[in-house]
Amino acid sequence: MHAKPSSRFLFNTPDIELWPAALLRARSNRDARVLSRATQVLRRKCDGAYLAAVLPDGVIGLMPRWQREAGIDGALDLLDAGAVYASGAAAPDLPLSQVEARLETLGLDADDYAGRTGLGLVAEPAWLAFAGFDRYRRPLWLETGTARAWQGLRAAAARDDVALDAVSGYRSHDYQLGIFDRKRARGLSLDAILAVNAAPGYSEHHSGCALDISAPGEPPAEDTFEKTAAFEWLTRHAADHGFTMSYPRDNPHGIVYEPWHWRYRAAVD
Repeated sequence: MHAKPSSRFLFNTPDIELWPAALLRARSNRDARVLSRATQVLRRKCDGAYLAAVLPDGVIGLMPRWQREAGIDGALDLLDAGAVYASGAAAPDLPLSQVEARLETLGLDADDYAGRTGLGLVAEPAWLAFAGFDRYRRPLWLETGTARAWQGLRAAAARDDVALDAVSGYRSHDYQLGIFDRKRARGLSLDAILAVNAAPGYSEHHSGCALDISAPGEPPAEDTFEKTAAFEWLTRHAADHGFTMSYPRDNPHGIVYEPWHWRYRAAVD
């Protein structure tokens, strides 16, 4: 039996995501009862709150006044049209209109940041494909072609007795801003964070075409990954599958060396 299109895609709007209900964890007994019958859940991007669930007999709210949420009309429009969109060509990009406001919360000027780093704005796609689970058992969302390429890359490595773990894939602009908020709360300076994480709106992860990759037992996002059999295999074979390492040593963007960060360039180039 084939999965329904809605169970294989994350549908995306600037403010709200439409998740397959089966991939979400219930946060209360009421959520559990509703999610057990739901096909999709409308999830607020800025904090992950569950707004409403789509049931066979209609939409039921999971938060008070959910109908007044920013972007709710656009999210509801996707309920009927989403599966049709995802079955066709590549996903269109979402607008970038909110990026400047996110940068302002960090005290960054968009033109200055882009000029210093040479990084370009990266839009989020209107939908992403389910590519399995990452090492933390979180759903891994990727651009459709990247999802297929990742599965092929991982299978090819396995045939050579090399195991590859996905640490993370798609990240929304809101999620990237949350990374900065959490690190600043731990006392890190903005400059220290920017050496490791691109500013919200400029990360390759937004496109769904980039993955952080590791190996079983290896800590995530550490230089020690370059000493593993997994990294050695990637340096020899990743390009055959369309993947390249984005941030080698002494890259021009001011990003630290990231042997774990690989991008599927065939999807966009």
